[in-house]
Amino acid sequence: MLVNVSYNNKAITRKVDDAVGKPFTLKERWKMSGIGSPRLFITETSVEIQNLLILDNNTDSCNIEMRPTGIIVRFRSLLETFALVIPYYKLTVYKGDLAAYSIFIDHHFIKVTADTKAIQKYFRKMLDYKADNTPTSIEDL
Repeated sequence: MLVNVSYNNKAITRKVDDAVGKPFTLKERWKMSGIGSPRLFITETSVEIQNLLILDNNTDSCNIEMRPTGIIVRFRSLLETFALVIPYYKLTVYKGDLAAYSIFIDHHFIKVTADTKAIQKYFRKMLDYKADNTPTSIEDL
């Protein structure tokens, strides 16, 4: 789900919280050694996201926030902030060539560079958390 999160809109906040859960508490964030990614530079995107990114001439970058049942990929275009909300059960991550990760949901995707160890460590933490907290069968729900 691609949404504009620039403004404090309770309906959008409720939709995001329903999809990926409420934010972690401060104690949980501390225990997990942080839930946010370093700055990720975007190399390629799906058409709908690309149409938003080409509106300005800034460097295309994003960051990822982990939530209990999904992730939020945030990026800016002009003066607006957009979020790609991805529940873990729809999240697909591919490690491409030497320094790239691709994040997919339905018909949206974002490819980012992973040129530092910090980025690779964050993706490992995110995928491990997804594996530990995604139900494996209908009975686990």
